[in-house]
Amino acid sequence: MMVAEIKSKNPLLRSDLNALKKASKKRVKNSIWDVVREYLERSRSRRVAVNVGKISKLTEAGDVVIVPGKVLGGGVIEHKVVVGGFSFSQTARSKITAAGGEALLIKKFIETYSDHKGVKLFGG
Repeated sequence: MMVAEIKSKNPLLRSDLNALKKASKKRVKNSIWDVVREYLERSRSRRVAVNVGKISKLTEAGDVVIVPGKVLGGGVIEHKVVVGGFSFSQTARSKITAAGGEALLIKKFIETYSDHKGVKLFGG
């Protein structure tokens, strides 16, 4: 896969894309980090947005998921889940933490789950 140079001017996005690039070099080709990076390289209007209600419906207590985009606060979540994402609405972050889970930005998520075993990808 040929990787284009990062064109974004957003410093947080550039930092996350560089961290994903480094993480994918440590792993086999086509790792989850490559897929997350492809999602984040999309234009802002084509990026993923997932509500906590959808995360709640598709996960069980103790699951670890990554959203390559924004996590929104629509819906209810009542079980503990670790969610990694590019950004979180205030409501989403508070609902996830109130349920006993964690809301991690992508860079911290990569550090914590570098082996990406058991990580589920939510693509919208």
